[in-house]
Amino acid sequence: MDMDPKRAAPLNQDPHALREPRENRLELAIGHEVRTFRKKLGITVTDLASATGLSLGMLSKIENGNISPSLSTLQALSKGLGVPMTAFFRGFEEPRNAMFVKAGEGVELERRGTRAGHQYNLLGHIDNNSSGVVVEPYLITLSDDADVFPTFQHEGMEFLYMLEGEVVYRHGDKLFHMQPGDSLFFDADAPHGPEELVSLPARYLSIISYPQATERR
Repeated sequence: MDMDPKRAAPLNQDPHALREPRENRLELAIGHEVRTFRKKLGITVTDLASATGLSLGMLSKIENGNISPSLSTLQALSKGLGVPMTAFFRGFEEPRNAMFVKAGEGVELERRGTRAGHQYNLLGHIDNNSSGVVVEPYLITLSDDADVFPTFQHEGMEFLYMLEGEVVYRHGDKLFHMQPGDSLFFDADAPHGPEELVSLPARYLSIISYPQATERR
């Protein structure tokens, strides 16, 4: 599907926005964890209010990070949600990791279905990050001796950005003729992969994302 810049929906997230002031981060971290545990149990705020004896207004303020709950309140939430009190603080001052990879130093590996002449370099990977999403960035090189084209199908979303060469790329029953500067963003649950190598060598970035809590197929 081609995207018309004039019709593109506005982004919901401001990439330049800053977090709340330092003194309010603890409240936000606690509220985030309370909401996350509640949703994992599949219960409503009303259900949690009944289980803890806290008011709906109080719970709403806690989940939104608007107040600092007392120890007795945290204890009630701990019992109501079935988690230790320390679990509410795990998002506070957690380290935020970054990985820097010098040119040519990506980890070369074989993905399932890889054929000769298809080189995959993993450019970075961060486990247990705070977003709940796993992202795998690859630099893929297709050379002259590539034989049978692999077809991939897996969970998540995938983004391709063509750097060099030309490739006809298949997604489901559609074909996309990709040249340097072209990009393709798609649901990776449909069969996909290079269909025809037009100009070699071909190099492109492949960025795959999928839920952190779910095992990949």
